[in-house]
Amino acid sequence: MRTSYASPPLGDLLRDRGIERQDHTCRGHQGDPLELSVLRHRAATGRVPVVVYAHSGGLMFGDRFSGIDLVLDWVDELGAALMTVEYRLAPECPDPYGREDMYQALLWLADHAEQLQVRTDRIMVAGASAGGGLAAGLALAARDRSGPSLCGQVLDYPMLDDRCSTPSTSQFDGVGVWDRISNITGWDALLGDARGSTTVSHYAAPSRATNLADLPPAFIDVGAAEIFRDEAIDYANGIWRAGGDAELHVWSGAFHACDIFAPHTTVGRSMIAARNSWVEKILAD
Repeated sequence: MRTSYASPPLGDLLRDRGIERQDHTCRGHQGDPLELSVLRHRAATGRVPVVVYAHSGGLMFGDRFSGIDLVLDWVDELGAALMTVEYRLAPECPDPYGREDMYQALLWLADHAEQLQVRTDRIMVAGASAGGGLAAGLALAARDRSGPSLCGQVLDYPMLDDRCSTPSTSQFDGVGVWDRISNITGWDALLGDARGSTTVSHYAAPSRATNLADLPPAFIDVGAAEIFRDEAIDYANGIWRAGGDAELHVWSGAFHACDIFAPHTTVGRSMIAARNSWVEKILAD
């Protein structure tokens, strides 16, 4: 899976879009070196909004450029910068490595905003699947630790709940690109014997958060025909119950990561368009 999920070379794609890449190293969890890349359109001038991006990959595979094609629109069409992070993967690096790597990258970004020419009042977090769960946990940590202020969070079919007990989890058992066994495998790799217990942090599994107040506006989308349907809906409901702002899309007929695997379909195109429209609105406010 790690071999097949590795991202292809990006040189031609970035060049064709007019996007420039700068690689950096910051201190990750426990001070270990952490690689990240900042992407910016060559025509961008002055300080621009910035998105902190966590890649997909079930917590176990992928790299910082996995699935990035769909969010490059935010760079060349919306004029934002994109910082994508090489957070460490389970099982070699279990919780809290991945989520704390993401938080340290966020702090580094805020500290280097002038050098990077990005706006500290327009920092958004985003991720897909496992990355969506990391983005949600990052928003919770920034709130609880009085970290950098976030203007929004994009949670694409997010992986939020280690308990794996929702109806949609049991409905997609042995079917689909990410099913019940895949999900249990990913959470076990991250949490080990703690999975499903009361000791799991809500930063690792955001569905466990009992307080979803005072979070940045959220865009949450998920397929109706996938394992994460119910936990995504529940998370949006939790934000609304706390008085927060969430835009939820449940796409009829869409399977997990439909926009990545089938971007040519009507539903895939609709997912991408709705997400880009929301991001444009939030970054422009």
